[in-house]
Amino acid sequence: MKSIWKSVAAAGMGLAMSATAALAGPLMDRINSGEPIRIGFANEVPWAYPGEDNKPLGFVNAYVLGVLHEMGYDNITPVVTDWGGLIPGLNANRFDMVTGGLYILNSRCQNVAFSEPMAKVGDAFIVPKGNPKDLNNYEQIAKAGATFVTGAGYNQVESAAKGGIPDSDVMTVPGPTEILAAVKAGRADAGGVTYFTAQNLAKQSDGSVEVSDVSQLPEWTQNWVGIGFRKADQDFVDKFNEAQKKYLGSDAMMKAVGEYGYSKGNLPGDKTAAEVCEMR
Repeated sequence: MKSIWKSVAAAGMGLAMSATAALAGPLMDRINSGEPIRIGFANEVPWAYPGEDNKPLGFVNAYVLGVLHEMGYDNITPVVTDWGGLIPGLNANRFDMVTGGLYILNSRCQNVAFSEPMAKVGDAFIVPKGNPKDLNNYEQIAKAGATFVTGAGYNQVESAAKGGIPDSDVMTVPGPTEILAAVKAGRADAGGVTYFTAQNLAKQSDGSVEVSDVSQLPEWTQNWVGIGFRKADQDFVDKFNEAQKKYLGSDAMMKAVGEYGYSKGNLPGDKTAAEVCEMR
């Protein structure tokens, strides 16, 4: 009789373990097997970019490393790719989360599970010094028939269409370096990026480009930033969000991100990822 009860108990434990395993996503399976968490990002200064030996730099990377540390996870491997490969790479299991600074957009919400927002950031343009065509919003670019350049996969592609810029006047390139080169060379009249990126590109330009007047951009160009995960890893996203509640806006966080230009004014407010997915 004793052996029968042992068999029943063992079977019950096996079922419980199977149920637990079924609830765990692939990222938790990796962590539980001792594998590192792979963070994916592109070369987007000051958001997320590689330093020496691909060391993860930038305010989104600094933030994510802080949240993961809060969760007890410090076994991290950086994976650097181009911006357009971030979401495809995530879903192809080449890395486990996107720390590159993704805006939470409805179109992305179809393919990515987002953390709760960690920042609110607006768009900006880089334009030739003096802004000779007075290009400060998408409608002005459309009305002028100007050429607009932005990155492949950037939210500014959708924003340009919403602002009335025809596809024929939109140029897409791999990333910030190419955007700056297009504006400097006169191949484009304005380059669409985020405000953080625009500031950095203007600094790199030796005075040949400047940042547009962002006060002329409409409210709908303000966006919320989240960390992207595979939808199968919702269990990990829930844990990440719990740790984020403690870390977001803390002294430790603001010290870690402050050197990259993130300030209290960039804190996301009370919008949830679900709300932003609906409104953006």
